[in-house]
Amino acid sequence: MKLHYGFEDLGQIDWASILPILLPFLFVGFLLIVVALVDLYRHRETRENILMWAIIILFFNTIGSVLYFVIGRKDVNKHALRN
Repeated sequence: MKLHYGFEDLGQIDWASILPILLPFLFVGFLLIVVALVDLYRHRETRENILMWAIIILFFNTIGSVLYFVIGRKDVNKHALRN
């Protein structure tokens, strides 16, 4: 039984059998990033720290998008109450 795998072992992986499992996860992660960036762009007048959120969404991928939807969207509520 082999306990350690190196980069040379990647050639032995049957990617055709793994790809159908990985593609839905990659697609959902990409879709989440796109939706977060579109939401950030549409509400850029009411959001604070737009550049910071764009960097977080892009560089922290799925976690950055989730953080934006949990924390970053609260900026709208503060500005909506003022108007």
